[in-house]
Amino acid sequence: MLYVAIRILLYDKIRSLITLLGVVFAVGLIFAQVGIYLGLMETSSAVIDNTQGDIWVTSKNSKNFDFAQPFPEHFYYQVRSAKGIEWAEKLIVTFGLIKQKEGGTEQIEIIGYNPDTLVGAPWEMKEGDARKVKNGNFVIVDESARKRLGSIQLGEYRDILFKRLQIVGISQGAKSFTTAPLVFTSYEIAQGLVAWIGPDNTVFVVAKVAPGFSTDDVVKQLRGQLKGVDVYSKEEFSRKTRLYWTIETGVGFSFMLTILISFLIGMLIVGQTIYNSTMEHIKEFGTLKALGAGNVEIYKIIFSQAFINAIVGYLLSLVITLFSVKFYEAAGMVMVVKGGVNLAVLGLTLFMCLSAALVSVRKIKRIDPAILFRG
Repeated sequence: MLYVAIRILLYDKIRSLITLLGVVFAVGLIFAQVGIYLGLMETSSAVIDNTQGDIWVTSKNSKNFDFAQPFPEHFYYQVRSAKGIEWAEKLIVTFGLIKQKEGGTEQIEIIGYNPDTLVGAPWEMKEGDARKVKNGNFVIVDESARKRLGSIQLGEYRDILFKRLQIVGISQGAKSFTTAPLVFTSYEIAQGLVAWIGPDNTVFVVAKVAPGFSTDDVVKQLRGQLKGVDVYSKEEFSRKTRLYWTIETGVGFSFMLTILISFLIGMLIVGQTIYNSTMEHIKEFGTLKALGAGNVEIYKIIFSQAFINAIVGYLLSLVITLFSVKFYEAAGMVMVVKGGVNLAVLGLTLFMCLSAALVSVRKIKRIDPAILFRG
């Protein structure tokens, strides 16, 4: 039956090619939307995911990583002395303004960390050393900031919130979902840059669970001890941040709508082509029935056409997607293409094409072999 399906597809090469291109377009768009969405979500929680530690303490009702509010530092000491905690570090995350060389300002996201422990520091350095922000007015800028801030060179000075800081490092991979470039500096400098945080406040406390203790148990314990703040495991806070950007900003809905439209377009193209092909060969199918072939054998021919379109279209789309990843990176976007995503898109493609064949299957079911004797 697969051979017959191939012969039918090759009978009208132009129409089959147009159908295949339709599948490639639909599946390629699904790949792009899923990949870009996952890339955005990875970006939104990148600092959380790449920061050492198992537990995050945040201000009460913080919805995500970027918009947390300061809370008193005494919570830091409570966390550090709690049972099951190996170490704890303070972290500041806030927004500020950086002055451009040619004038004007750009918004940035400032992350203040302890350069001795590197908890919250940039996880990948292109130039410089993350420890060099210690004991001075120093800053590290991510390379993704070049599109917003222009040329960035080691040793140059930039004014951030009216304080002159020297660039001593350039990180890579630390992109912000808010599009405001990420800037890393020491905890003390970050605390002094933004007056509204205050000298006795912090924005996050990141803690490591001691060996022999369960993260879930320590989180429950801290939730019972600390009133006025929220306590999350690393995975919980990462998921909370991603869900915020997915649901509350409408990002997830936009991507899902595009994926749904692509799915329906692909189904329409494949369904229409297979249906037209079925109608053109209706007498041949009637002949098969007259010769004793059952509906199941004919169904196999129709589903084989859909299966071939799905597999070939999927493979071509996957190849195009893999080649286009570099172009997305050059445009400053992150596109995720992973094995699990590929399998999910393959399943969706098969479902799309096989579902489109159901209309033709229903038509075949009603074929009367007597059609051979009609004009």
